[in-house]
Amino acid sequence: MRPPILVTGAAGFIGHAVCVRLAADGADILAVDNFDPYYEPALKRDRAARLAAAGVVVRALDIAEPAALAALASAAGVTRVVHLAAQAGVRHSMAAPFAYQHANLAGHLSVLECCRHLPGFEHLVYASSSSVYGDRPDAGGRFHEDDRVDRPASLYAATKRSCELMSECYAGLYGIPQSGLRFFTVYGPWGRPDMAYFAFTRRILAGEPIDVYGEGRMRRDFTYIDDIVDGILGVLARPPDRGTQRLLNIGNDRPETLMHFIALLEGALGREALKRLLPMQSGDVTETWADIGRIRSLTGYAPGVALHEGLPRFVAWYRDRYGG
Repeated sequence: MRPPILVTGAAGFIGHAVCVRLAADGADILAVDNFDPYYEPALKRDRAARLAAAGVVVRALDIAEPAALAALASAAGVTRVVHLAAQAGVRHSMAAPFAYQHANLAGHLSVLECCRHLPGFEHLVYASSSSVYGDRPDAGGRFHEDDRVDRPASLYAATKRSCELMSECYAGLYGIPQSGLRFFTVYGPWGRPDMAYFAFTRRILAGEPIDVYGEGRMRRDFTYIDDIVDGILGVLARPPDRGTQRLLNIGNDRPETLMHFIALLEGALGREALKRLLPMQSGDVTETWADIGRIRSLTGYAPGVALHEGLPRFVAWYRDRYGG
């Protein structure tokens, strides 16, 4: 059997889904999470319990503690890492900036140092974000990995771009093969309560109004969680050459307006939302649209779940967990 795959952020939304799939494939997994209380701690505990039932124990560990992370990975003989731990949330980065310094900057550096010293290290796959592209209201068209990314609209975006630059440095200096994945608006069952689709569902079922920013004209490239996992594991199985970092968009290549998204959610819930149309918030962006040609050429990545299919799946999960 191959050495275990280290997955950071294993009790998070994407990390949990990756571990579920890896366990089903028979992989050995070293799963860690710091169980940060940024959102609903019970949801993270229940994800961890679901993994435990599949034979995956999520260890409590702060990846920004380099000695503890290195000791754990070294003792297990890790040669591959899927690094998904981070402080998420664009708007929260304005309220708690030092949380992003700790989790995203110090945490990513700790992972890089860990990988640097692991014998026979093969591949680091890590989470970046479509937010690195900034706001491009007049650009139009798909976001490509070679586009300019030096004008972040939020501190969260700035930390994610900083992680890409640190990784580029470590790839060149120490030969660490790396793949940075720029995620585009991931949604689905077991998702994050701070995301719009989750918060909208909760408020619509409670008969409360929802805040629709940008007067509903914003567009997002919503990507279903199962498609995201397909992409992550496809990339993990295909490491680049030593000394190389590649950056890859991982999205749906199908942006939807916020109002269309809300209409689909209303249909899945069987209820109409009370809408408060508001201007855009600071740090937000007008549109996201992933050019997925690069990851498709590498792995055959082909997202298969459209928004009109994925939202009802989320609603079914939500009602099973929370009622309504």
